[in-house]
Amino acid sequence: MAAARSFLSEAAYGEQELDANSALMELDKGLRSCKLGEQCEAVVLFPKLFQKYPFPILINSAFLKLADIFRLGNNFLRLCVLKVTQLSEKHLEKILNVDEFVKRVFSVIHSNDPVARAITLRMLGSLASIIPERKNAHHSIRQSLDSHDNVEVEAAIFAAASFSSHSKDFAAGICNKISEMIQGLDTPVELKLKLIPMLQHMHHDASQASCSRELLQELVSSYPSTPMLIVTLHTFTQLATSSLVDIPEQIHLLLQYLKEDPRKAVKRLAIQDLKLLAKKAPHLWTRKNIQVLCECALSTPYNSLKLGMLSVLSTLSGTIAIKQYVSPNTAPRHTDLVKLAQECCYHSNLAVAAHGITVLTSITVSCPEKEVIQLEQEAVMGMESLILLCSQDDRKTAQATLKMALTSLVKMLKSCPHLSQSSVELLLAQLHCACDSARVLMCQALAAIATQQPVLAEGMLGDLLDLFRVASHRTSEKQQELLVSLATVLFVASQASLSAEVKTVIRQQLENVANGWTVYRIARQASRMGCHDFSRELYQSLRTRVASEHFYFWLNSLMEFSQAEQCLSGLSDGDYSAAMSAISEALKSYQKGIASLTAASTPLSPLTFQCEFVKLRIDTLQALSQLICTCNSLKTSPPPAIATTIALSSGSELQRCGRISTQMKLAMDEFRSLAARYADLYQSSFDADYATLRNVELQQQSCLLVSYVIEALIIDPQTASFQEFGTHGSVLSESDYELRMLAVFNHVLEEVENLSRKHPPVSYLHTGCLCGAVIAILKVPLSFQRYFFQKLQSTSIKLALSPSPRTPNEPIPVQNNQQLTLKVEGVVQHGSSPGLFRKIQAVSLKVSSTLQTKPGSDFKIPLDSKTNEIEQKVEPHNDYFSTQFLLNFSILGTHMVSVEASVVDTSGIEWKTGPKITVSVKSLEDPYSQQLRHQLQQQQTGPQPGPQRNILPRQ
Repeated sequence: MAAARSFLSEAAYGEQELDANSALMELDKGLRSCKLGEQCEAVVLFPKLFQKYPFPILINSAFLKLADIFRLGNNFLRLCVLKVTQLSEKHLEKILNVDEFVKRVFSVIHSNDPVARAITLRMLGSLASIIPERKNAHHSIRQSLDSHDNVEVEAAIFAAASFSSHSKDFAAGICNKISEMIQGLDTPVELKLKLIPMLQHMHHDASQASCSRELLQELVSSYPSTPMLIVTLHTFTQLATSSLVDIPEQIHLLLQYLKEDPRKAVKRLAIQDLKLLAKKAPHLWTRKNIQVLCECALSTPYNSLKLGMLSVLSTLSGTIAIKQYVSPNTAPRHTDLVKLAQECCYHSNLAVAAHGITVLTSITVSCPEKEVIQLEQEAVMGMESLILLCSQDDRKTAQATLKMALTSLVKMLKSCPHLSQSSVELLLAQLHCACDSARVLMCQALAAIATQQPVLAEGMLGDLLDLFRVASHRTSEKQQELLVSLATVLFVASQASLSAEVKTVIRQQLENVANGWTVYRIARQASRMGCHDFSRELYQSLRTRVASEHFYFWLNSLMEFSQAEQCLSGLSDGDYSAAMSAISEALKSYQKGIASLTAASTPLSPLTFQCEFVKLRIDTLQALSQLICTCNSLKTSPPPAIATTIALSSGSELQRCGRISTQMKLAMDEFRSLAARYADLYQSSFDADYATLRNVELQQQSCLLVSYVIEALIIDPQTASFQEFGTHGSVLSESDYELRMLAVFNHVLEEVENLSRKHPPVSYLHTGCLCGAVIAILKVPLSFQRYFFQKLQSTSIKLALSPSPRTPNEPIPVQNNQQLTLKVEGVVQHGSSPGLFRKIQAVSLKVSSTLQTKPGSDFKIPLDSKTNEIEQKVEPHNDYFSTQFLLNFSILGTHMVSVEASVVDTSGIEWKTGPKITVSVKSLEDPYSQQLRHQLQQQQTGPQPGPQRNILPRQ
């Protein structure tokens, strides 16, 4: 078993990962052991096996072995197999021999042991997704519901609920029996409480849902006791959310109980379900519903209930429901919702106050312009008082309240920027007396506000530096977090140009902090904000403080990249020779950095995005440098005297310019090629955050801008057009880097528009404008965004082809008169936060084949031979997908078949994530055709006559 555990543990760098069969064999040894402990240990290791090798062949074999253990083992082993089955629910549909698997499991249902039957029923319930219409399972569940053993009855209820959710026929058949048992006088109340939740699955058609709803309505009136009412109302809500059409009625029913029922437990349940419906269907809430909820919240004397109702209103306030409530015909200030929010903003309960602020902020953002001023002031005053109150309280509840208040403040200032200055001054003043955890949250809010609006003036840096000095005296975890947050605010406030005083203070204070991770995070933020000079110093100091050579090379590469970007920071307009020298120095550092970055990559962390991004940056800098040289060549190599004659004879006006016209065409093509490569990088970055994608998009737009300027000024002024290239309109980010780049784009476009096009077609004005555009783009410090350092979402696809060759280099044989069925199976593997930025809707598979070796000269290629270029989209289910392709290999020889996967997200956008795998196929001539061809060749050549002597008579 130790060997099995080692097989299933994650392989470290440099270790060879053993195949699935070896791991399965080791676990099989444990299953066949005579010791119960080893058998149990082998059983519980199966989920890890499924996670590591998630393909049907292995999963089918493993589940058949588990079914044997379930059939022959004791109840404890059966329980272990049940838990493994429930943990591996998403792999169940990969079982190929479902009949055999169920047959082995189902045999235990005939046992005399009620516990064994109960475990079997739970096992069948866990398998309901793959055997929803098995009549023998349905019959066994029905029988067990009448059992006298409580354990078996509870298991039957679990199985019945599982089958009801998957099978329409079973749900229709069991509904009457469940109804009889619930209404029967001989059924204990405890059992009724377990039977009622089954009704939430009776939603497969309208008649079923209607019958279930009528039964629940009877139960509500017949059994008014608190436990029964709570279970019935919650089942009512679950049924409504599934059937959808009954949601408005359910909202009305819950509000009725919230308003009229005096029991707090019932009111709490009503609030909980109302919040569920607010998240599920906010568009179905009417103005009357919200009004009733407001009246209940205003009248209740209990803070806990008021908090619950406000949380429902807070959920609704961020949706379309609030816009329906605040209609243009009504004055928002006189509504009960605003009255409630105003009353709660200064409530003694902090959580109630936070939700009141959230609701008031949403109303302020959504209400008409004429009413906004008064509500703005009230919302900001409420926020400020809450921030003052919570910033000195380090309890978790106070910090959660502070976070909600600051989130509302950032949201408010985004729509009301004129309030930013006073709010920032308040936050800066409060930072001095706040506790550490509150300071971290306030610094994050300051950074968010300053990113939206340039409100942090130079005079505010002194307060921030004083705080930084104080924060570095202790080394607690919160202090480390505070140092990073304060440094981020300083970088945002400095606008990528840190003064010597700021650098000195941060450097001195960081020397007192022993935590290298904090220093790295601050350096990372400096790279993101464009403070490359300071980040270079920090990376340099960290290089010798890491324990791995891969980390050393990573930090060394970051240091070189920062050094390269620092070389470009001192550019000045009009000084083209200095720009050339600066680009040359930057390219030297970039080449050193890319070498270190390559050395830092490992098989587990290949750094693909980072390497490609840096290579593109290097090629862009080289292209910009070459463009400046080309512009200067107008001075060093002006057009020849006969240029006008050549232009007239050739009919090309560009020939007047001499050799610069050809060079400019090449430069324009180069920048368009770079833009296409940036687009490819964008499409391959499925897991990147929005800010990183926007950064890549801006690099692409800068290349397209330069190519447009070349075309508009020199190549073809009449047809040139520049459209702001946006790969996807949904990608939005409001960073300082983006604002500065867009300002440069607009400035360059205005210069091009205003430049008068004089003859000859290319003058010094044109080349000067072009060089000015290059320098303007380079003067904006490059921002290295989060995805360059950190991957928050991880998605990969693992493919398996069948048939597959026995050895890696051996081709798959196929006769040329037959077609090959290629089965492609795949598994989508996720990291710790699946679907954080985007989710997979479908997987697009492209299969193509190319002929590697041509057939012999005696074989004629058929005229109707088809090439294999097939694309198919398949939707993964439980992260697994499978499809088949029919491939034609009529031409003899060796063909290379490639299968490439790409993913389609929920917005319909395709991302080239890979992988791409290839397999070799050898097309052989079928024996019958070969025999016919040989016979035909023999008939055409005929029998060869033997040599004859030519006898001539003597003369």
